[in-house]
Amino acid sequence: MIWNKTAECAERKELEKIQLTKLKRTVERIYKNVETYRDKMQQKGIAPGDITSLEDLKKLPFTTKDDLRENYPYGMFASPLSEIVRIHASSGTTGKPTVVGYTRRDLENWAECIARCFAMAGGDKSSVVQVAYGYGLFTGGLGAHGGAEYMGASVIPMSSGNTQKQILLMKDFKSTILCCTPSYALTISEALKKAGTTTDELALESGIFGAEPWTAGMKKEIEKGLGIKAYDIYGLSEIMGPGVACSCSEDNGMHIMEDMFIAETIDPKTEEVLPYGEKGEIVFTTIGKEGIPLIRYRTRDICSLMPEKCGCGRTTLRMSRVMGRSDDMLIIRGVNVFPSQIESVISGFAELTLNYKILVGRKDNKDTFEVHVELAEGLAIDDIKFVEELRKRVDHDLRAVLGIGCTLRFLSEGTLPRSEGKAVRVEDTRNLSERV
Repeated sequence: MIWNKTAECAERKELEKIQLTKLKRTVERIYKNVETYRDKMQQKGIAPGDITSLEDLKKLPFTTKDDLRENYPYGMFASPLSEIVRIHASSGTTGKPTVVGYTRRDLENWAECIARCFAMAGGDKSSVVQVAYGYGLFTGGLGAHGGAEYMGASVIPMSSGNTQKQILLMKDFKSTILCCTPSYALTISEALKKAGTTTDELALESGIFGAEPWTAGMKKEIEKGLGIKAYDIYGLSEIMGPGVACSCSEDNGMHIMEDMFIAETIDPKTEEVLPYGEKGEIVFTTIGKEGIPLIRYRTRDICSLMPEKCGCGRTTLRMSRVMGRSDDMLIIRGVNVFPSQIESVISGFAELTLNYKILVGRKDNKDTFEVHVELAEGLAIDDIKFVEELRKRVDHDLRAVLGIGCTLRFLSEGTLPRSEGKAVRVEDTRNLSERV
């Protein structure tokens, strides 16, 4: 099902015409109402009238999370508070949170984007959507909730946590779509298995998972454990929240809502725009927002863009699965390491679960690098011969992918804490001053 064929299946020339009209309007709005943007544009010698084509997007300054923090709380708003009907904020662990505001029209556009995502996952007004994203300042719960209601589906606003009750409601309320982080979907899957509940007892058909990177191996594990088809949703609170892009039944990238956002990929070091197909940092310009429109926002997420028409019939650009981040990659002994690379290796071993933790530290002025991962259920940690043979195979594959060795530690199934939200995969105890 395609929710909005006019927007999702438009010819490229028609779509670009819409984007240019909205881009001009957005640039005029921020220049007039946001001092930070006005100063940045004047420093570059740019005025709103200089934007006459989509190519001119390159002339505009980038926006970063620091811009939002430095203008905390409302300095980046382009609408007065009297027009802001909702405020969300990031759950960042350092510095001030990034604050975003929504006008009534912003919320309607957000709901429209999420409804398109649900349609990609087979949803319609007969769906029963269980929202297990967190509610509150985090955009996940209320974002999914609003889109499901906009579609006309029945919504169960469960929020995250209380896994046993999640399962009870799934069974009793006949939930057909589950929305949560992929790591929490795995937690629910494990709980189902331990409770002896089979997927035949559930009405689940699909799941829309996001808010953290996940691998193809993790996707397969979730689909098998919950008996569903899993879809990948992408978004950032700064840009809108979930619903910026979503995968469809073709499972070949996530469709970007291009009538709302213009996407670019750049080289994170040179900031030069990259051609389609090349891996780089994805940058978004919002062209449908009133409350806090952002120009060329650097997401720090690494992916590639695909322009080809999809087999589902949609013509919008697709972004690949996020491969890592340009700002939180681990530099260990001079080597760039992404947690997703480690997860991709782990997911290839049936003897291992996808519950793992990466520990990085320093000893005697040298980086230490450990990976702790649980054995699959039923496998004995005290079977020394088996464990050592498995360690050699996993170590070999990790070295081949990472180009660096690590200390592997296998744990019994159930040892590591389970996540009810975003999984904390990395513990880096090196001092900030020591990092490259």
